[in-house]
Amino acid sequence: MTRALPVILLLLCATFSLSAQDLTTKYERTGAKETVTYQECIAYWELLAKRFPQLKMLEIGQTDAGYPLHLVILSQDRDFNFASLKKKDKRVILINNGIHPGEPDGVDATMMLYRDILQGKKKLPPNVVLAAIPLYNIGGSLNRSAFYRVDQNGPAEFGSRGNGQNLDLNRDFIKADSRNARAFQQIYHLTDPDVFIDNHVSNGADYQHVMTLLTTQHGKMGGPMGAFLHDTFEPELYRLMKEKGYDLLPYVNHFGPTPDSGWVAYSDGPRYSSGYTTLFHTFGFVPETHMLKPYKQRVEATYALMECFIRFTGDNSAKIRQLREQTKTAVKTQDKFPLSWSPDMNRHELYTFRGFTAGYKTSEVSGLPRLYYDRSKPYEKQIKIFNTFLPGDFVSKPEAYIIPQGWWAVIGLLQNNKVQMRRFTQDTTVTVEAYRIEDYKTPQRPYEKHYLHNGVKVSSSKQTLKFLKGDYYIPMNQTANRYLVETLEPTGGDSFFAWNFFDAILGQKEGYSTYVFEDTAAEYLEEHPEQRRLLEEQRAKDTTMVKSASAQLNFVYRNSPWNEPGFMRYPVFRVIK
Repeated sequence: MTRALPVILLLLCATFSLSAQDLTTKYERTGAKETVTYQECIAYWELLAKRFPQLKMLEIGQTDAGYPLHLVILSQDRDFNFASLKKKDKRVILINNGIHPGEPDGVDATMMLYRDILQGKKKLPPNVVLAAIPLYNIGGSLNRSAFYRVDQNGPAEFGSRGNGQNLDLNRDFIKADSRNARAFQQIYHLTDPDVFIDNHVSNGADYQHVMTLLTTQHGKMGGPMGAFLHDTFEPELYRLMKEKGYDLLPYVNHFGPTPDSGWVAYSDGPRYSSGYTTLFHTFGFVPETHMLKPYKQRVEATYALMECFIRFTGDNSAKIRQLREQTKTAVKTQDKFPLSWSPDMNRHELYTFRGFTAGYKTSEVSGLPRLYYDRSKPYEKQIKIFNTFLPGDFVSKPEAYIIPQGWWAVIGLLQNNKVQMRRFTQDTTVTVEAYRIEDYKTPQRPYEKHYLHNGVKVSSSKQTLKFLKGDYYIPMNQTANRYLVETLEPTGGDSFFAWNFFDAILGQKEGYSTYVFEDTAAEYLEEHPEQRRLLEEQRAKDTTMVKSASAQLNFVYRNSPWNEPGFMRYPVFRVIK
């Protein structure tokens, strides 16, 4: 027994050592040189979930790669029901990682942050719950190589930007072509986060800052939430990061040769993650580490910034709750909504920019002048950032929208976003405001699987239409009002019309034989002199029409009872009081 004691102690020490080691991440084991594969990432989270009862991992939805999307929840009181957590006055922070798998800083930083909190090395305020998507773009992560993102300084290899459909998922939040985005929408509405963080790595100019921060536009967020974001939330994040040794800077969105002249802040429309979450009244942020900094510095900066988010959210829990509740209530009765935003070039803010002197030298590739940054010549200067955007193209909220059930792709997205709607229980006649698409522009090349319409112009008229049993009536008295307006109004930049969901109305299904309709048209004009005058007025305005018999005949057809009613008529109808 005496001789066995040292052996037992040795085995206990070895077991303890192994227990400590197996919570070390791949990033740490490789000296900050490597990031996890998808399988290694999920295995690590499964290990944490088994080891700590404060952590729960859920599978929610599917992705285009055939794998489920995971959500890991860290709740110190072991309550993982979000409805219950809200009743307990907990604030929820939702973290998204690996939307671009070549930018894995958040993947590794979040694994370590959760572990350190669970082990008691870091503190999670009792009024804060963390929810994180460990790795969002699974298909891109599985497509792994050392040769993507040629300009980036580590890690050794990582995934590609395109997902299982070769989509850029950070352009997919509104249109949701991917299963990933559909699952994200479910996660978002399940958690209803107070703060959203989408961890990225930035491309672009060379400068000294390790971390930059894209904050959703305070003007777009609007009202008390926008003011709090701009006047309190952002400045406090900058102060907290300064305490940790980081000079935080707004996302470098410059378009000139070098950024030292300042820039217009990034405008994050609803297609982007932080723009999408703004539609549902969440404080949204996109941290962007700098691609040329060593991977270790980038991961540490991401870890530090997430700590700052946690601290601020815990310290300001009551205010954040009050602002969100106030905004959700106010949007139900808001009358007008803007559909466009433009930068106010008369208003700017000054930031300290720490850059490197840029110059030009002869290219060894082309023999022509090329840009370079001289890191031996750092500088510091005050720059202007234009961070105020002015709203425009206001639209009045209808009492409700009506969508015929045939447009099930759009209806499915609305349902996935928890929009409240009801179906007609019988055929119903309703007087509505109907839009007609008068003009639009479409690029010749696709963008993220679509030919995105722009420059949309509409006219409107009051019409009494019959809707079928099962068509959808969507009242505009809900917290999703802003989402509904920006997706269902056809002139919105990220509307479902812009993203081609309603393109079937742009093609004519009925027609006429010219030689037959010539006689019908002549008889119609004879019986309706007001239509003859309309044709003459159009010919006076459009001189090319005078020389085109087919254009004049088509004009008569378009303004006659034989015109196909569904052609160019937007199939989302507004119920007006």
